[in-house]
Amino acid sequence: MQTYLLSRLGASIPTIFGITVLIFVAMRVLPGDPIAVIASEGAGTQRLSDEQLAYARASLGLDRPYWLQYASWMGDVARGNFGTSFWRGEPIRDTILRRGPITAQIALMAILISWLLGVPVGLLSALKRNSPVEYVVRVLVTLFMAIPSFWIGLTVVLVGVLVFTWRPPLSIIYFWDDPFGNLQMTIGPAVALGLGLAAVNARMVRATVLEVLHEDFARTARAKGLSENLVLWRHVFRNALLPVITLSGLALGGLLGGSVAVERAFGVPGLGLALVQALNERDWMMIQNLVLLYGLIFTAINLAVDLSYGWLDPRIRYQ
Repeated sequence: MQTYLLSRLGASIPTIFGITVLIFVAMRVLPGDPIAVIASEGAGTQRLSDEQLAYARASLGLDRPYWLQYASWMGDVARGNFGTSFWRGEPIRDTILRRGPITAQIALMAILISWLLGVPVGLLSALKRNSPVEYVVRVLVTLFMAIPSFWIGLTVVLVGVLVFTWRPPLSIIYFWDDPFGNLQMTIGPAVALGLGLAAVNARMVRATVLEVLHEDFARTARAKGLSENLVLWRHVFRNALLPVITLSGLALGGLLGGSVAVERAFGVPGLGLALVQALNERDWMMIQNLVLLYGLIFTAINLAVDLSYGWLDPRIRYQ
């Protein structure tokens, strides 16, 4: 286990290095000079002088050689310094610390909802195959897979406003400060995102359970005299969860990056909304560091998913 963990961590190093290089190159091969674009589009009618443009480039380190810019950026990131937003003048680290907990909470709640709804529905569909129950489940699963999450979010907001005169809070409320107010802000986006994931999980669970039910180890367990319930829960269910965990890991990485449409629908100031605002404002430093953060999150989640395989499936051995 330790050897496998070290090897996976070692493999993550070139992955992270490639992510940083890709982000660095992409930010510098985009058409137009970043400062010139900021000056012409972001400042409206107020144009910056040549001296102000030169000062802005120097403050961002854009007047230095590329290799020195990259080394300086990596040094700042290693020290936890993500720079400052060009327009807002706020440290990017503060933005991440302020908005990150809300986005993380919504993402985790959405994954939890997808498991609480999707896994039992998928099991029921597999065990009641070709029955009226399974046909109803199939229709509902297809329906929620087809409906976009932002449409569910808008529906929740409209029903809450028109029927229950409820409006989601527009300011950031943390769970440890006001649990009830925090849930008012996060439960809507979590449900809107979780229902679509639950439908995908249900279909995945159904397919994998039907496949694993006829594997050799399941037939052997039945031949030994184990009841069907023990075969299902002790052998079939754990092995059927592997694809669901992989899918949920990928979904969690995307959700931690923020679902912009749902955040806009509910007025939640999350990281996804911060990235879109940075793109609209051409906030070069904010974009670069937020994309790096998303890459690091995906790498960490993929590592956690790989490590969970051996616990769920004893046939997998870490080497």
